[in-house]
Amino acid sequence: MSTVKSIKLVLPEDEVYLAGSSIVGQLVLKLRSTLVDPVVKVELVGRGYLEWNEEDNPHLDYSRSTVCRNQAVYISKAQNFHVDDGWLDSGVHTFDFHFSFPLGLPTTFTSKIGLISYFIQGTCSGREIVLAKEKRYLLLQGTFGNHGEDVKDMDPLVVEARKDAVYLCCFSRGSVILRIYLQKNIFSPGEIIVFMTDISNRTCKYIRKVVFAVHCIVLYRGFNSRGEQCSLEDRSEVTRLESRTNTAPFQVMRVTSMLVLPKPLPVTSMLMRNEIMSFRYELVGTSNFPCTSSTMVGRVPIIVAIPENSSGEQSTENPCENEGDNSEGNALDDRDISEKDTETIEIKSSE
Repeated sequence: MSTVKSIKLVLPEDEVYLAGSSIVGQLVLKLRSTLVDPVVKVELVGRGYLEWNEEDNPHLDYSRSTVCRNQAVYISKAQNFHVDDGWLDSGVHTFDFHFSFPLGLPTTFTSKIGLISYFIQGTCSGREIVLAKEKRYLLLQGTFGNHGEDVKDMDPLVVEARKDAVYLCCFSRGSVILRIYLQKNIFSPGEIIVFMTDISNRTCKYIRKVVFAVHCIVLYRGFNSRGEQCSLEDRSEVTRLESRTNTAPFQVMRVTSMLVLPKPLPVTSMLMRNEIMSFRYELVGTSNFPCTSSTMVGRVPIIVAIPENSSGEQSTENPCENEGDNSEGNALDDRDISEKDTETIEIKSSE
């Protein structure tokens, strides 16, 4: 029977730590009998790892894949506790510990390709044998880094997407214009993104639904077995909202919507540093073209950032539990819309 009855890490529940902040806790050790020459320590570790398979040579007639991997250690600290007289009596013993997270740490992240994780581990050993240990994973929110001063509030932003089609069944032409308005494009994790969308339906069919989502685009960088550098870009949805518009033929509807960013959330990578993962974000509006298999997509680049001078830990309370949709179906014409927001920076794209 082991001398150690139990070992427990006492930490704040569901805490999201900010890079540059501190973590304070206790290691509680309960012994059945006296333990001689014990080694009691607590470690703080942060690591990143990624792995994916890719085709070795797509020009070959047969399939041959290679594995790309990469890893990084972001933080590794240990605190060893001094034991008076070289022994611990039976009973409960409490050890206080304190660690500081350095600035510039990346945010906790998990995907099918890679992960960034942080954990606290407490161990109790005797005569080079680990008698008991406990590990607790942490949530860490990264900050914007030394380049945070380069990000400034931008003017209102507009992105317009247009899709044209020909209906052979009735020998008519039509188009749909999706115009997304943002008052700003810099947001913090947990913040609510409020935006307006004008849906201009120039077809003879109804537009029933528009789907809005925030996409996270991750660029992974690794090395294959031959030491050659390889990269992979992957896209995933961070948050999503479906808006029932029912825009009538030859009508324009304005919809006001909200999306809530989760916490923690990796910040946008602004500098091309030698990182194993870099992140960027887009607000994407998607609508199926009426009576066709085509899809119209409008993309607005946004920045997720937390200034490095932010003090204290972030609160984990979510200002809005679910994504809302404040739809205001106002019938407008194209002339009324174009006369508004004259000072808006407009980026037009067509598919």
